[in-house]
Amino acid sequence: MQRPVPALQNSLLDALPPADLARFAQHIVQVELDRGRLLYDPGDQIDHIYFPHDGVISLMTLMENGQAIESTTIGPEGALGLMAAVAPRQSLSRAIVQTPLRAARISAERLHEAWERSATLRHLVDRHTEALYGHAIQSVACNALHSVEARFCRWLLTCHDRISTDTVALTQEFLADMLGVQRTTVTAVARSLQAKGVIRYRRGVVDIIDRAGLQALTCECYGVIRDTYQRLLGPAAGGLNGRGERWINGQ
Repeated sequence: MQRPVPALQNSLLDALPPADLARFAQHIVQVELDRGRLLYDPGDQIDHIYFPHDGVISLMTLMENGQAIESTTIGPEGALGLMAAVAPRQSLSRAIVQTPLRAARISAERLHEAWERSATLRHLVDRHTEALYGHAIQSVACNALHSVEARFCRWLLTCHDRISTDTVALTQEFLADMLGVQRTTVTAVARSLQAKGVIRYRRGVVDIIDRAGLQALTCECYGVIRDTYQRLLGPAAGGLNGRGERWINGQ
C-alpha cells in the first residue's frame, strides 16, 4: 500500500536541512508493512532504503542449521539499508518487520544521487553507520554476558521506544530467536516478569505496564545503546527526547 509521504517522523530525515531533503523528497513514498514482512535476506541486493516512522525492523543473523539471533533493531532513529546510498550493497542479515511499520521508502539509486550532491547527507550516513555498528557490538556483549531476563527487558524497552502503543505483538518463535533460547525459556521469563508486575503476558502479546520497573531490571546495554544513538545522531535518535519522554510520543 502506497500513498504520498506525510509529515516526516524519522529523526534522520528530520535532521536534514530542507534544501538537502528537497533533493530526493519527491521520490519518497510512504509504505505500511505488516508484522512478519521479510524485507531482505542475506545476499539480497539492497534496492530500497526504509526510514521508519513508527515500528521496528529486526536484523537477524542466520546460522547454517537454521538458528537465528537478533543483532540490531532499526526504528524511527535510523534507516534500513542506508549504506546502499553510498554504493551498491548486498544485505548481510535477514531484515524482518517485527511490529506493524510505517516508513518512508526510496530507491537506493535515487538516494545515491542525493548523497553525491549533499555533504550533510554523507555525514549523516557515516554517523548512522557508526551508531549501528555500536549497537551491534553492544548486542554481542549483551547476548554473551547478561541474563535472559535482562536481555528480554532491554528488547522490550528498545521496542517500546519505537512504537506508539504499550502493547507489543510478538510470537514465541521470534522471542526465542531474538534471545537465542528455547521457547520454554521465553515462557518462563515472561511469566517471571509478569509476576513482578512489569508486563502482562498473553500468547503472542506483551503489554508493558511498568516501564520504570523494566528499566530497573534490564542491563546497562539499554542505556549504552540509547546514548550511542543520542551522541551520534542527536537526542531524539536515542529513543527519548530531551524531556525524558519516549521519542515516538515526544512533541
